[in-house]
Amino acid sequence: GEHLQNPPLFLINKAEEAREAIFQVELPKTAFITNFSIGTKELISAPPPRATGRSLEQFQVSVNVAPAAKVTFELVYEELLKRQLGKYELMLKVRPQQLVKHLQIDIHIFEPQGISSLETESTFMTNDLADALTTTQNKTKAHIVFKPSLSQQQKEPGKEDTAVDGNFIVRYDVDRVTDAGDIQIENGYFVHHFAPAELPTLTKNVVFVIDKSGSMFGRKITQTREALVKILDDLTPKDQFNLVIFSGSVTQWKPSLLQASAEHVEKAKKFARNIQANGNTNINEAVLVAVKMLDESNRREQLPEESVSLVILLTDGDPTTGEQDPKKIQKNVRGAIGGRYYLYCLGFGFDVNYAFLEKLALENGGVARRIYEDSDADLQLQDFYQEVANPLLTKVEFQYPDNSVELLTQDNFLVFFRGSELVVAGKLKPQVEDLLSVKVKGQSVSVAQKSLDGRTLHRGSLYLSLPFWVTDTHQRGMILSWIIFQAEGGCYSL
Repeated sequence: GEHLQNPPLFLINKAEEAREAIFQVELPKTAFITNFSIGTKELISAPPPRATGRSLEQFQVSVNVAPAAKVTFELVYEELLKRQLGKYELMLKVRPQQLVKHLQIDIHIFEPQGISSLETESTFMTNDLADALTTTQNKTKAHIVFKPSLSQQQKEPGKEDTAVDGNFIVRYDVDRVTDAGDIQIENGYFVHHFAPAELPTLTKNVVFVIDKSGSMFGRKITQTREALVKILDDLTPKDQFNLVIFSGSVTQWKPSLLQASAEHVEKAKKFARNIQANGNTNINEAVLVAVKMLDESNRREQLPEESVSLVILLTDGDPTTGEQDPKKIQKNVRGAIGGRYYLYCLGFGFDVNYAFLEKLALENGGVARRIYEDSDADLQLQDFYQEVANPLLTKVEFQYPDNSVELLTQDNFLVFFRGSELVVAGKLKPQVEDLLSVKVKGQSVSVAQKSLDGRTLHRGSLYLSLPFWVTDTHQRGMILSWIIFQAEGGCYSL
């Protein structure tokens, strides 16, 4: 988890009349504000944040400040860091909008089981600013300080414009001593983090369903073609795949799934490079064709028993032909998939009904992701694919003794991918004494010779068990981040 606090920000009105003071900060969309105060008063209600980018929301309030008066703002928010592609990522939006005499970002990371990797990145870093960044690290702790002087902040010597404007990013991962995961216990509650690494990858059966309607014309279809070509290159020879291209009508590249051999991949890439955009949007038929394709391969027993079947849909608009009612499409797709396959939905741009795509994916074991119309849209597509490219486990089940825990969050997961993490939280019963036993079960590749934590995997099943001492009170993943903006005299002037 992450706890971030902006120490008190002072604003002084040096004018002879009342002025408006605006407090503005950009927060992660997944964060929640735990405290906000103006002066000595804690604000009970405040306007909701509004989206300002791919992963940020802007929180803003304004107050009237009398002549020569001072106002103080203080904000605290928290966020659960999500592990993606093998890293936890903390992103801070740094935008003082002026040169600041005493500007400092202070980040403390504490991971009791050890920090395995740590890196920083910034969208505004220059050679001068790089000298203002220091990182110190030992086995369990890291301290990152960014403290640029006024001259380092200047875009140009003698000018008032600041070069500090953008994202400051920290990425890190932790050592994992046990495959059964790591548990934090504090104040009668626990959080279980599960991310086993030493497991073989399950093979995939994947159908890419690509929208080529007229609204995809131009840069969208160009970037989609480029991303699809690179994604096809990432398939392994054991995987099976096919392409479904749709507008008002639906086209299958091949009648059935094919092994991802070098020859088949090259032919698919040639087909992908020639996709042209035109026509309407028939999402319902396109997805049902992809599902039917998996069904047919399954009926012929061509899908390996220990494999994961995925449908990945990319579209940029609402259905305009065929079945157009979102609720009926959801019902049709849910009935066709029947819990056997996983559907992932990518919404390209803002003309798409993203809420519909989210429901469509979540009802069928997947997730939705918005692809932003930008120069890196092809990289966004490739990054998403990398998140689902390496399934390690299916049907993952966490088991805790009934007499030890209560009020559990989700404890069953359909699939676990390499580089991600499954998190379960719950409340301990008052009578729990010294030990909390945990069992994790899931389906993996048949590797009877592979042993994890003293437990052997047999016939594709994974069974891990580990006791955790209830007296462990450390907080895993605790990041304390302070962003300090102080102008001349320790405050901003209005």
